[in-house]
Amino acid sequence: MKILLVAMNAKYIHSNLAVYSLRAYAKKHGVDVELVEFTINNRVDEILEQLYRSKPQMLFFSCYIWNISYVRELAEEFRRLCPQVPIWVGGPEVSFETEAFLQENPGITGIMVGEGEETFLQLCRDYELSTTQGIVYRDCEGTIHCNEPRPLLSMDDIPFCYDAIEDLTNRIIYYESSRGCPFSCSYCLSSVDKKLRFRSLGLVFAELQFFLDQKVPQVKFVDRTFNCKHDHAMAIWQYLTEHDNGVTNFHFEISADLLSQEELALIRTMRPGLVQFEIGVQTVNEKTIAEIHRSMDLVALEEKVHVVRASGNVHQHLDLIAGLPFENFESFKHSFDVVYNMRPQQLQLGFLKVLKGSYMFSHAEEYGLVYRKQPPYEVLATKWISYEEILKLKLVEEVLEIHYNSGQFLCTISYLEECFDRPFDLYMSLGQFYLERGYRGQNYSRMRRSEILLEFAISIDPAREALYKETLTFDLYVRENVKSRPSWLKDEALIDKKQQLRFLRSIGYDKKYCHLEWFGGELLSRVAPGDGSALLEGGWILFDYEDRDVMTNEADVRFVGHSILVET
Repeated sequence: MKILLVAMNAKYIHSNLAVYSLRAYAKKHGVDVELVEFTINNRVDEILEQLYRSKPQMLFFSCYIWNISYVRELAEEFRRLCPQVPIWVGGPEVSFETEAFLQENPGITGIMVGEGEETFLQLCRDYELSTTQGIVYRDCEGTIHCNEPRPLLSMDDIPFCYDAIEDLTNRIIYYESSRGCPFSCSYCLSSVDKKLRFRSLGLVFAELQFFLDQKVPQVKFVDRTFNCKHDHAMAIWQYLTEHDNGVTNFHFEISADLLSQEELALIRTMRPGLVQFEIGVQTVNEKTIAEIHRSMDLVALEEKVHVVRASGNVHQHLDLIAGLPFENFESFKHSFDVVYNMRPQQLQLGFLKVLKGSYMFSHAEEYGLVYRKQPPYEVLATKWISYEEILKLKLVEEVLEIHYNSGQFLCTISYLEECFDRPFDLYMSLGQFYLERGYRGQNYSRMRRSEILLEFAISIDPAREALYKETLTFDLYVRENVKSRPSWLKDEALIDKKQQLRFLRSIGYDKKYCHLEWFGGELLSRVAPGDGSALLEGGWILFDYEDRDVMTNEADVRFVGHSILVET
């Protein structure tokens, strides 16, 4: 029997751990299945054609909020072409409100609810629906049946699923060393599975070594709170530190407030870029924290985020969620300011998604949640925040992503912050500027983004126009040796390349990829190491592109003097 597993990922570089795990578990028990991956950028016609040509006798889809609309359409069309082929779905998007889902999608035979490895194996091997645990299905007469739940597996019974994959070099690999979550955050589906299970460390070490040997670029742990068990987290971080291949980056979702002094000490010893942390702060409103059943020590969290940042070797990604209970517009502004001032490398401003099966979903009416009825079920308004205010936060989200999270304008942003009483006001003002000038939603080049930011800076602080031209010049050249001079420097004479070369030789510099640029004293005193009094006169900065910061990819910056004139 030909059994086909189908994944539709958000991007090509993503991999689908769920379908890989189902295939590996079936293979372990003597059942061979085929697997195919698409992305949501593939046309439905293309996917449908490939599925039809594969001639499956059973078809399984992995479902999430980003692909469920495609799955519904494909299932409907495939059923019309091949009505005799059972179509099954599984995943977090279909594991709740199951009867309603089957009633709305008559082309789908059934749903694998929750953890799927053993259920998938039984369907492939026996296909005795009445006795298969963990499924909801319709029989040949159209009646829907809900079978009893399936007991959870031991993590050690799940085989490693990546060893048969040929090319891992261009993919982000998702990996789990535990399932379940000890916390009960009301917006999250992970809190539904309260049985926290860990994979034996011996198995984890062997599997991590496989990734290290393959020099996989990035491995993302999908453990919901990776450091909830100290000895487990500590052992894995210790192994990665001792076996670091100098290439692979490991991503962890952690609770920063739970970091112990022992863990912080180990983190300080890691290669820059070995690990990165995603930290879900979500809000600093204490009433909101209590209402969403979140366990978090804000004081400890802020302290430990600063400790990790001071180490200078770990990328930190901090999250906020707009639209939570008791969080109004002013409260969210405060949450934004507090988290922004922690200075993460990235600050993600997200919006509440009212997920089926979550506590938030069941209390939507109580909270006055108005949310999209189609995926991703994003909040539009609540008792505490209006749609008008949500739209303002959307403006902030857009410009924050462009001008802060990109890391491309940090020098300029640091000066613009001085023009506002609080960080939020800067991004709110910049977002309104984008809206009023018609700049929203456009795919501009980096150079054009720089020009727009210059327009904004001059509009709010015209007295420092010359300084902003310098900061944007610095922001450009610290990232790359741009081929064309920026528009705001067009009227300036180009640097004499021969003179530049003579100067570089005179200081014993023989690298090929570099750039020299003159800056005034106010900027130099902030961005260049050296004697502050000497820098105040202004002078030349050398951008060395062969010596980049591992964390930011910025060129090494050094002050090389007040003049580059060399006698010939």
